[in-house]
Amino acid sequence: MSQEAGAESAKKAQLYRMVMKEHLCPVGLKSKDLLERKGFDVDDHHLTTREETDAFKAKHGVDTTPQTFIDGQLIGGYDELRVHLGLDSPNDDETTYQPVIALFITAFLLGLAVSWTATGTLLSARMPEYFVAIAMVLLGLQKLKDVERFSTMFLNYDLLAQRHVRYGYLYPYAETLAGILMLAGALVWLAAPLALFIGTVGAVSVFKAVYIDKRELKCACVGGDSQVPLGFVSLTENLIMIGMGIWMPLRLYLLS
Repeated sequence: MSQEAGAESAKKAQLYRMVMKEHLCPVGLKSKDLLERKGFDVDDHHLTTREETDAFKAKHGVDTTPQTFIDGQLIGGYDELRVHLGLDSPNDDETTYQPVIALFITAFLLGLAVSWTATGTLLSARMPEYFVAIAMVLLGLQKLKDVERFSTMFLNYDLLAQRHVRYGYLYPYAETLAGILMLAGALVWLAAPLALFIGTVGAVSVFKAVYIDKRELKCACVGGDSQVPLGFVSLTENLIMIGMGIWMPLRLYLLS
């Protein structure tokens, strides 16, 4: 019985977080949710004014809230709490493939959806085209969120942009336009050369930077705030665009 009581007491935590009329701390909610999911009985203390929050931070020598205590020991904020509970700490600078994986999965599912709508079957002959075209549009939109930041990151490795800086500003629009036209199957005479051109320049640039110069860079493929490493995924993206640039006019020729 005493062991059960000890286990129960070990599952108690105190959480101090900002809950104000004008501000409800989202990280505080995440800390509370994490503690509860891990089986803790949370003694949830609300800091309801700025004065109360400042007094709490001064008393405990901390700069931020929320703050969690377990067994009377100050654990820290949300990141420190995750580490204490054996989870990875979120890191904005951590290299990850997660954004580009999510994007390509979404593009693949949208390709299936378009194929179903257009042909009544999921795996139509044009489904791969839909998938690639949608992926190009989604990638273009990620770059268009902040063209300035994208162009800066792009200049790290793109050979044409390094010679003609304005190319880095035009690239997101060209990629998005080519994707839209390919999805529609319209103006192939424009879309195919566009995809072929940017894909070829991109493939050569990535291959040189990664496999010849052995540089460790972030890929601008999902925008200027990307933490995706430049490498195989980036090269594959460009090779697919090259393939589409060749295939689409060839398909029209074969059907004519």
